Amino acid sequence: MKGKSRHGTVRAALTAALALAGVLHAAEPWQDARRSPDARAAALLARMTTEEKFRLIHSEFGEPEPSRGWTKPAGALGSAGYIPANPRLGIPALQESDAGLGVANPLEIRPGDGATSLPAGLAVAASFDPDLAQAGGAMIGGEAHAKGFNVLLAGGVNLQREPRNGRNFEYAGEDPLLAGRIVGAAIRGIQSAHVLSTVKHYALNDQETARNTIDVRIGEQAARESDLLAFELAIEHGQPGAVMCAYNKVNGDWACENDFLLNRVLKGDWRYPGFVMSDWGAGHSAAKAANAGLDQESAAEAFDAQVFFDAPLKAAIAAGEVAPARLDDMVRRILRSLFAVGVFDHPARPAPIDVAASMAVARRAEEAGAVLLRNEHDLLPLAQPASIAVIGAHADKGVLAGGGSSLVTPRGGNAVPGLQPTAWPGPVTYHPSAPLAAIRALAGQARVDFDPGTDPAAAAALAARAQVAVVFVQQWAAESIDAADLTLPDQQDALVEAVAHANPRTVVVLETNSPVAMPWLDRVGAVLAAWYPGSAGGEAIANLLFGKVDPSGRLPITWPRALAQLPRPVLEGAAPGSPPPTAVNYDIEGADVGYRWFQRQRLEPLFPFGYGLSYTRFEHEATKVRIVDGVPQVAVRVRNVGTRAGADVMQVYAQTPDSPVRRLAGFAKVSLAPGEARTLTVALEPRLLAHFDVASRRWVRSAGDFALFVGHSATDLAAPVHVTLPAQTLDP
Repeated sequence: MKGKSRHGTVRAALTAALALAGVLHAAEPWQDARRSPDARAAALLARMTTEEKFRLIHSEFGEPEPSRGWTKPAGALGSAGYIPANPRLGIPALQESDAGLGVANPLEIRPGDGATSLPAGLAVAASFDPDLAQAGGAMIGGEAHAKGFNVLLAGGVNLQREPRNGRNFEYAGEDPLLAGRIVGAAIRGIQSAHVLSTVKHYALNDQETARNTIDVRIGEQAARESDLLAFELAIEHGQPGAVMCAYNKVNGDWACENDFLLNRVLKGDWRYPGFVMSDWGAGHSAAKAANAGLDQESAAEAFDAQVFFDAPLKAAIAAGEVAPARLDDMVRRILRSLFAVGVFDHPARPAPIDVAASMAVARRAEEAGAVLLRNEHDLLPLAQPASIAVIGAHADKGVLAGGGSSLVTPRGGNAVPGLQPTAWPGPVTYHPSAPLAAIRALAGQARVDFDPGTDPAAAAALAARAQVAVVFVQQWAAESIDAADLTLPDQQDALVEAVAHANPRTVVVLETNSPVAMPWLDRVGAVLAAWYPGSAGGEAIANLLFGKVDPSGRLPITWPRALAQLPRPVLEGAAPGSPPPTAVNYDIEGADVGYRWFQRQRLEPLFPFGYGLSYTRFEHEATKVRIVDGVPQVAVRVRNVGTRAGADVMQVYAQTPDSPVRRLAGFAKVSLAPGEARTLTVALEPRLLAHFDVASRRWVRSAGDFALFVGHSATDLAAPVHVTLPAQTLDP
């Protein structure tokens, strides 16, 4: 008996040790991390009651909303969405936060809980660097996890069809390849922290004007080759746990109950295994939405007409309008994503945040994404001038942020509080990273004076006494509103004109949402597009102005000369008091968004897609092309022929037998020391060499001559290299 007892004790101790080491099976099959996400989801689903399933398919609004009579749910951290935990089955609470640029804290519902903000999504896209985008996503995901959040409403990939769109700063530009790869990398970074990310807003939510009612009209082939391709690429590269469907209608059906978008394309053709959640207020039905592919209704009590995915859906199932198997499919998809990302196995809980490391990520993103648009007579980098006048845009306090759900509350608070609007989509917020202080820190013995820019005459007088004038101008934009035009507000054009007249050595720094009109462009020495610069924007801008880093951003959008060049020169409903449009016609440009529209119409933009200056010069040596597994690979030797270290973006555009319009088909970024050369090899994206065939629902490459152009922008291209390719139908 003693021997058996001793062996039993040893066996128990060994069992406990193996369990702690993760070698033995967990108590329940879905807790076994060695199983696939699909197997774990199926095992857990089999144990759930109907009521438990329904509790997982609709979230609550996670913050109080007094105007709607909504109070913060017990257990919610205070954020965009919340689903309570299921202790019986070990399902964690879902704590959802907006996080397009960083972990949001709307109206400081969590007092004092600031976070790090990346610069605008356009800045990250302008870096043309997926690795940098992934690092930014990992930073946001890490901060979210350390705050207790496990679902982030991130991954904005709506294409810029409309430069007046108030949310352009959240997105990644006009080109599907660039946007898809950059956003996919950011999603991958977020989910590396075991935080589930969405991709949004699916699909064709390319303007804010009338976003809750507008019907987007576009043909299938055009949609597949533009906005839908951006989503397809982002999903492939990022594998997001959820897709957030949009507010608008697409060809007559709401995006969140659109069978074509959700069932046929997303879950059918793309074989997407995750779940679809509605945007906040985008739910419109029970049976139709469920049958069309919506899996989770978001914050319905506060935003939808009713909670469709509760009693109404139960009634629809009882009436045979929705199959019970569809409910199981909804829940299975949600659970699968939670397992795949690691939400179960790596619970989000409060932990220390390395703020310095996060700020370094934000600073590097701004340094890599700011675009030098003009630099006459090498005015930049500043070579220790004797005196500098810094003017405008609260540059003595901080840098501007965009408004709406993506707004990140700064650590230390808003640097310029009290500006209107203070309510949604505000408050107007400045991150406390003052360019003035950063410029003074790098200016050595130079005298640096500041003028607020509210009086052009006073600003001009200060500029006249300085060796160099740096004028900051700004354009606040936000979710739910669009601009009627591209004019800078508050008579800032007059400010720049006055300063430039007083001092031709004038540098203009743009803190803007998107392209703006620059009637003074030819009269200033330099222009730096800083976008919304993020939490470390002041330091990054100073580093760029003084040449501590080389400006290597390239435009992810086309900068028009005038509104008349756009497919829709008038944005209906954007002007105050004008009636909202019922529909918008995207078939005007179809798949030829941005630079492709300018090519097709033979229009000369102010600045082309892919454009950006540097403090050094790069040459692209002989282009070589070889075909690997039917796909062209383009090899180019890039050489830094200047005297400073810098980074170049090699861009490859393809012209197919089916179209005279060149498309970005590949890109790569490289950092080089003076005189250094490196060969870059880029495999072109096969879908950019093909067209989408609606009849077969496949990408088809036509046989014939393909012209491949290597260059520095969409219009600065070397002579083409021609290759002949056979016809090919791409694998689904």
